[in-house]
Amino acid sequence: MAEGSSSDTGNRCDENGPENSSPKSVLPGITISRVKLLDTMVDTFLQKLIAAGSYQRFTDCYKRFYQLQPEMTQRIYDKFITQLQTSIWEEISEIKQEGNLEAVLNALDKIVEEGKDHKEPAWRPSGIPEEDLCSTLAPYFLQQRDTLQRRVQKQEAENQQLADAVLAGRRQVKELHLQVQTQQQAWQALHREQRELGAVPKEPE
Repeated sequence: MAEGSSSDTGNRCDENGPENSSPKSVLPGITISRVKLLDTMVDTFLQKLIAAGSYQRFTDCYKRFYQLQPEMTQRIYDKFITQLQTSIWEEISEIKQEGNLEAVLNALDKIVEEGKDHKEPAWRPSGIPEEDLCSTLAPYFLQQRDTLQRRVQKQEAENQQLADAVLAGRRQVKELHLQVQTQQQAWQALHREQRELGAVPKEPE
C-alpha cells in the first residue's frame, strides 16, 4: 500500500525519460543538463525520503489508531506524503526563482559546451579565479541577503502588531480591574451606610 503512495515521484522520473535517471546510471559520454540533474537529485531525495518513511513505519508509530481505523490511517498517510512532496517541490521552485538557477545552470552548460573545442587555457575577465568567482557569486548572495532582510522586516512588523495587541489587551484588563475595584468600593460604602442606618434607634413618638 505504501508503494502506491510513493509512486508519484517515481512516475515523475519515468516521464522525464532516461536523462532524469540517477546520476550514477548516466552512460559515459552522454551530457545531462544541470537543471535536469538538479531535478533528478530532488527526485532521488524524495524517493529515499518516502522509502525511509514507509507506510509500515507510519503504522508502527500509530499502531493503536491503525488497529482502530486502518482505512483512515491509509488516507492520512497518503495525504501526508502528497503534501510533503508538494511542499518540497515548492521550496525547490522558490529557490530556483530567487537565485535564477535555471538561467545560471543553462548558461553554465552553454559555457561548458562551447569550451570543449578550446584547447588553450580558459580566459577569465581579471585573470584571478578568486576575483572572478566573487564577482559572479556576490550578486547572488546580495540578492539572498535582500530577500532575507525583507522577510525579517515582515516578521518584525508582524511581531510588533502582536506586541501592540498584547499591550492593548493588558490595558483593557487593567481598566476592567479598576472598574471592578471602583464598583466594589462603591458597593462596600453603600453596604456600610445601610448598616449604619439600620443601627440608628428610632425616636419615641
